[in-house]
Amino acid sequence: RNWNEKLSINRYSHCCAPTTVDQNIDRIREFLALHQKVVLKPLDGMGGKSVFVTHTDDPNRNVILETLTNGGQSMIMAQKYIPEITAGDKRIIMIGGQPIPYALARIPLAGEGRANLAAGGTGVGVELTKRDRWICEQVGPDLIAAGLYFVGLDVIGDYLTEINVTS
Repeated sequence: RNWNEKLSINRYSHCCAPTTVDQNIDRIREFLALHQKVVLKPLDGMGGKSVFVTHTDDPNRNVILETLTNGGQSMIMAQKYIPEITAGDKRIIMIGGQPIPYALARIPLAGEGRANLAAGGTGVGVELTKRDRWICEQVGPDLIAAGLYFVGLDVIGDYLTEINVTS
């Protein structure tokens, strides 16, 4: 309960793409205007449910924001869009604070913004990169200190996007 899977990445902002968490629609619009293309998601979702990719010219951006924030009442996460998603959203398994040497890269369907297997993504085993290992080194000691021995880190391109502790 102390490691929200979306919010816990804020402990490692040096490993993440620009991210904000807010319920204020105007501030989220400002974040969108700054980054041009973003991923919006609820804080309690999984499997790609209610995850949206939007951009400044998207005619649906306002209804997406209104719906996800429940009219400004619910907090959501906005992350700068990471184009390397086309190469996959890697799930790196950490056991005892250490990564296993391969990750599951979830490759999105053509034209799909979500790579989740539940959303039709395809799983491919990939070797960890130097940057992946560096991210694991940043997070691993804190996982052990918190008593979290089996964890999945989500990494897109060079960026940590989630820390999954629910198994």
